[in-house]
Amino acid sequence: MTASPLPKLSILDLATVEAGGTIREAFDHSLEVARLAERGGYERIWYAEHHNMPTIASSATAVLIAHIAANTESIGLGAGGVMLPNHSPLVIAEQFGTLAELHPGRIHLGLGRAPGTDGATFRALRRTHEAAERFPSDVMELQRYLSDELPRTAVNAYPGHGTRVPLTILGSSLFGASLAAQLGLPYSFASHFAPQQLTAAVSHYRAHYVPSEAHPQPYVSAGVNVVAAETDEAAEALFARAELARVRAFLSRGRERELTEAEAAQLMDSPAGLEIRGMLRYTAIGGPERVRAELAAFAKHADADELVTVHAAPTRAEQLESVRLTVAG
Repeated sequence: MTASPLPKLSILDLATVEAGGTIREAFDHSLEVARLAERGGYERIWYAEHHNMPTIASSATAVLIAHIAANTESIGLGAGGVMLPNHSPLVIAEQFGTLAELHPGRIHLGLGRAPGTDGATFRALRRTHEAAERFPSDVMELQRYLSDELPRTAVNAYPGHGTRVPLTILGSSLFGASLAAQLGLPYSFASHFAPQQLTAAVSHYRAHYVPSEAHPQPYVSAGVNVVAAETDEAAEALFARAELARVRAFLSRGRERELTEAEAAQLMDSPAGLEIRGMLRYTAIGGPERVRAELAAFAKHADADELVTVHAAPTRAEQLESVRLTVAG
């Protein structure tokens, strides 16, 4: 039986900081991932905005994209995403308009409604929770700044005006699906960590899609974890380590000390442990052939045009190998 063809593949990179490592090392690794992905034929790399998280270094998303773009040649680069309630639409238009002028055709902008951080940090960003309620109107304001429109009395974005930076709505619920459909924009579902409403959200989006000039047809991308190794057995062993590390990290939050691996292992089948493991429901695990077959099956299940892969192996070297093997052959 011939395997289904793979859709477009991209990568979500959080610029994670390893235990005992530095932020600069995280950025160096992100550049290495991007160069490897470019050689391997991945569509694009996405970087996500998070704040006040010592293990994630992608908070200044536009700045990181600028660094990666200046040191690569052709791969698409985008925010997956910018959490728009944290920002003025004008400032985001100027930032991504600048990137688009410097790197034409390579810049993409995914927009999220969640703040991407805790309440105290949200206040430190000088934002209020009412900002999330303005998300739909802020998206439309941002669209106008990036368009060719030039109202006589309005504020405009320079750079930004006329760049038409492609926008994508991010989400893990029916809200984002509904908004993306109404605005005629691509939709990206965060099924790599929030799998519950994937099929319902994508079905709603496609059923209610209103064609736009830029996007006559609906377009769906879906997140999926990937652990690829030389053999199926090696990949399964890597996934077991990654799963334990995830449970350990999540259940260590708020404690005076980090759980040991043995302590975390005892909690793998606890209600909290099972809930965390459930976040990894959509994970392709195996050697190159099996991983590609599982990705093709997931794309069909998700009704997705593009898969956003999250390479979840425990070490940097294993992550790079997973990126390479997924598109090898």
